[in-house]
This record gives sequence, C-alpha cells and structure tokens, in this order.
Amino acid sequence: MLTDLGIAAAEAKRSLAVATTEDKNRALKAIADALIEHTDDIVAANDIDIKNGEDNGMSKALLDRLKLDADRIEGMAQGVREVISLPDPVGTVLKTFVRPNGLKIDKVSTPLGVIGVIFEARPNVTSDAAALCLKSGNVVILRGGKEAINSNKKIAEIMREAVESTGMNKNVIQLVQDTSRESSTALMQMNEYVDVLIPRGGAGLIQAVVKNSRVPVIETGVGICHIYVHKDADIDMAVDIVDNAKTQRPSVCNAAETLLVHRDNAKAMLAAIKKRLDEKSVEVMADDDSIAMLKEDAETSGDMALIENLEKATEEDWATEYHDYKISVKIVDSIEDAIDHIYKYGSGHSDCIVTNDKMAADKFMDNIDSAAVYHNASTRFTDGGEFGFGAEIGISTQKLHARGPIGLPELQSFKYKIYGEGQVR
Repeated sequence: MLTDLGIAAAEAKRSLAVATTEDKNRALKAIADALIEHTDDIVAANDIDIKNGEDNGMSKALLDRLKLDADRIEGMAQGVREVISLPDPVGTVLKTFVRPNGLKIDKVSTPLGVIGVIFEARPNVTSDAAALCLKSGNVVILRGGKEAINSNKKIAEIMREAVESTGMNKNVIQLVQDTSRESSTALMQMNEYVDVLIPRGGAGLIQAVVKNSRVPVIETGVGICHIYVHKDADIDMAVDIVDNAKTQRPSVCNAAETLLVHRDNAKAMLAAIKKRLDEKSVEVMADDDSIAMLKEDAETSGDMALIENLEKATEEDWATEYHDYKISVKIVDSIEDAIDHIYKYGSGHSDCIVTNDKMAADKFMDNIDSAAVYHNASTRFTDGGEFGFGAEIGISTQKLHARGPIGLPELQSFKYKIYGEGQVR
C-alpha cells in the first residue's frame, strides 16, 4: 500500500511543481470551502475518536488536542484561506550573479518534492500540512496516529475530492490509513519516493523518526518551554503571562512547562502566580525553596490554598513536557542560574523572560539558544499563524535549513539556472 502511495506521489509531484499560483490557490479555496460544507461529517468522525479516547483513558488535555467542533473546523478553513493570501514561494529568484566568463547564474527556489508528515493526535495538522505543502508545490503523504484516524480519514477524503474538483491530481494529498507501527517504519524507509520527513508529536515519535529514517528529516522538537520571572518583573504582567503560557492550551508544544523565579522577588511573585494557577487547578511541582516559601506565606496569611496542589519536584520534572495542567517551579539566585537551568533542561523551543530591565532582557535573549526567545510575552505565540506565516507543519528546533515555525519558505529547496552564450570550459 505504501509503495502505491509513493508511486502516486512521485507522479503527482511533477505536475504540482510547475502548477501556477492560480491553480494552487483555486485548489486551496476548494479545500477551505469543502471543510466548512462538511463540518457535520468531520464532527461525526471526530466524535468516534473522542469516544475511543475516553474509553482508553486519554487525559483531558490530550482529548482537547484531539477535539474538533464547528469553531475549530472554521479555524482550519481560515488557516487554509490565509495560506492562499501568502506569496507563492516557488520560483523566487534568491540571488543573481554573473561570472567573469559571462555566465549568468540565478539561484531559484524549488519545492522539496514529496514530504511525509508523521504526526499524532491533532487532526488539524491534516489540513495545515496539506495546505502548506500544496501552496509550496510539494506533494504530501500524511501519516497520523490511531487516536485521530477517523477524523483524519474524513478530512483527507474531503480535501482530495476538493482538489480533484479543480482539475488537479488528487494524489497531491494522500493519507496512510494503516496506523500500525509497521506503516510508520515503512514510510521512514521510502527514500526512493519521499524526499523529506517531518515528524510532529511527542519526544518518542520524534526520536524514533530521527533514529530510524532513511529519508532526510526536518526535526521538530518537544516543547520544554520556560518562563523566567526576573527580579525586576511587573507582578501583574508575570501572572498573566504564566497563566496564559501554561493554561490557555496546555496540550500544545509552546505551552510553558517550567517557571523560574528570581529569589529577590519570589515571595510575592510565587503567591500571586500560585493563586492564579489554582483557579485553573494546575498542579505545581516545586523545589524545596518554593515549597518552604509558599508554606510560610500560607501560615502568615491564613490562605492554606497556597499549599494545595503542591508537590515536590523531582529531577525528572525539569525535563518533562507535561501536556497537562502541571508546571514545575524553581527559585533561582540570578539570571545566570536561570540561563544555566534552561541550557541543561530546555528543548530549544521557546523561552521567555519577564522583566522591566532591558539589559537583563538583552542578556537573556542573547544567551538563550532556542528557536524563539521572548521578552514580556507568552510562549504561546510560537506559531505559524501568529508569526504571519499562515498555517504551520510544526516548530523546528534543529539548526539546519528550517528553525522555528515551518511555513512556506522552509518547504523550499533551490536550484541554479545558468544562462550562457556558448561558453565551454
């Protein structure tokens, strides 16, 4: 089955690579319209996945990640429409130069070819990845997890029919319907047909692809994201940023997992943040100093809620992406300590400093080597849509080719076009 998909993809990529912007946008508009038209069908398929997830004990946060409703489907369609509005990256002349012998050389952007996307329980990735690949001239083979298989099948079916209705080869979008481990492994070995693999999911999935793939991989990263509250931070701002970064959608990779608080303002800051997190029933895994400080505050103020949902952090907590209403908390003595902690435990995804001290902010932003580094803003903004890239396939934490949100430019390679007048060497 996978060989058949590969052969079909190889055939489709030749025509898609030279498709006009108008042709691609017409197909994308058909996809967006079809997603809205078939909202009820998608929700019905998604209901089956949700029921299966509940029966299998899936966490509340992961169920939220899996859930589709009319608003989220409208968001998926809007993401496709935003991709329509973006410039076509194919065929852009990146550089032109003329050699002493008269040869004129253009460096021109070209599609990667066939992109395999292996992802887990987020069915919106199906439309995001398809839209970005189509606009960037790439055929896509999607391989989602078993948790979202019914949703993915329905979305892929709708998109393929929409693409075909515009006269384009429907095989520019394909879905692997076998969710066994064997199908994932087989896709990783299809270097004859697949040009690039992009894994999107947890650490286990990403590392399995990186270690086992014969196909070149754009490595997306887990999100062990940090908020460092500096001694010169505004308390109200810090509370709002931590709350948003942790609780707005805890199941995603740009949600905050660790809070670092400078010792000089820790007493007031910890109490204020803990009270806000308590409103969302966030479990706090804290170091000894944080626990002692919160206990002292509780005894002094009589607010014993400060020590509820409070557990001692282990070494493992500092390196854990919870995907849940949990956060690890540590008091640090200096900005250097915060930077050292992030270097040791961070994943290179998104990290933030909250401070009114510009020098401290500059030091933090210069020294933290993550794909996205923030000053006084939530890590939840690490997103293709929020960056103005339209949708995204994932957040790359690697150093080669693509880093940060993977949008249209990151789905391009290049070739050289050389124009001569009979030159020989």
